[in-house]
Amino acid sequence: MRVDGRKHDEMRRVEIVRDYIKHAEGSVYISVGDTKVICTATVEDRVPPFMRGTGKGWITAEYAMLPRATQTRTVREASKGKLGGRTMEIQRLIGRSLRSVVDLTAIGERTLWLDCDVIQADGGTRTASVTGAFVAMADAFRKLTEEGVISSFPVKDLLAATSVGIVDGQTYLDLCFEEDSAAQVDMNVVMTGTGKFVELQGTGEESPFTSDQLVQMLDLARRGIQQLIQYERKLFGDVFDGIGEAGEDAGGSSEKMAVDGADYCHAQQP
Repeated sequence: MRVDGRKHDEMRRVEIVRDYIKHAEGSVYISVGDTKVICTATVEDRVPPFMRGTGKGWITAEYAMLPRATQTRTVREASKGKLGGRTMEIQRLIGRSLRSVVDLTAIGERTLWLDCDVIQADGGTRTASVTGAFVAMADAFRKLTEEGVISSFPVKDLLAATSVGIVDGQTYLDLCFEEDSAAQVDMNVVMTGTGKFVELQGTGEESPFTSDQLVQMLDLARRGIQQLIQYERKLFGDVFDGIGEAGEDAGGSSEKMAVDGADYCHAQQP
């Protein structure tokens, strides 16, 4: 039995609220269990120097945690005068993941900033940030398309992320902080709506793992992410019709996954 009573293949309850911040082009409040993150999308009519003259846009991210998002106060990195290695790693993960599902040519020479601020941390903050940032990004691009700023919706596929791991020899989906702290193996997985992998971050923190255990973890991650993908489709309605449809390589029945996840995902329209 897991610390919060879930089954080994059960995700925590997920809630996504769109248009959460008044001024941002796209914004989301996402909670995954007791992990809570605010993600905002900001459009700038310029690109970094290395992208100028290419005709392409850029997508980048910043990530931060409030001092009391954690059990004890964490000093703000701004007070230290530099970003920590973990923060830089997570920012790059979010940016890479989002760029993988966007036609950068379609957005022109613009930059989309995704700011992910963790207001409460209980494991899986980076994966919640990826999922929330994707929804905020898609909303921003939807608005730009509707306003005629860009000629077509540039998002090529859906995107979501979750964590898996091995705790006391048992493979678990969507680790909370207590499980993550005790895990022998911890892995973060980012996937598309078509079932393709974008990023795998896995470490045998306490012990090595076998290829069979890797397959088990990826299967659990795939099932959890398909629940999140179906949730995103519910949020956006017909915006993603014909985009990111799961094929045979997506792993299992997306319809069954959506039904399985119905009790854990709560959609709220703007």
